[in-house]
Amino acid sequence: MTGRSRLWQAAAAVFVLMNVAGVGWAIANREASHAALHVGLLIGGYIAWRLLPWGQMREAPHAQPADERVEYLQQSVDAMALEVERIGEAQRYSDKLRAARSESPDGGR
Repeated sequence: MTGRSRLWQAAAAVFVLMNVAGVGWAIANREASHAALHVGLLIGGYIAWRLLPWGQMREAPHAQPADERVEYLQQSVDAMALEVERIGEAQRYSDKLRAARSESPDGGR
């Protein structure tokens, strides 16, 4: 469980406890509208909690499965390795030509 979800759980617990205590306080002081307000807040909070799309909030909207991302990364690394190998081959060929020119009788001119 993440720290953020623990924070939301703690906030929900405080919300419920305050409203339950508020109902008791309002009834003790014979304030019917005040008690009704706290009951309404409890019911509204419960309905809002049930209607929120909790499962959709946990997953990123454009998240790809991990296997697809790893496969894409592997293909990218393979393509870069191939290009580096080609650059290395070109460099070796260039060095070979330079060495052959410097060994020629006219000094590469």
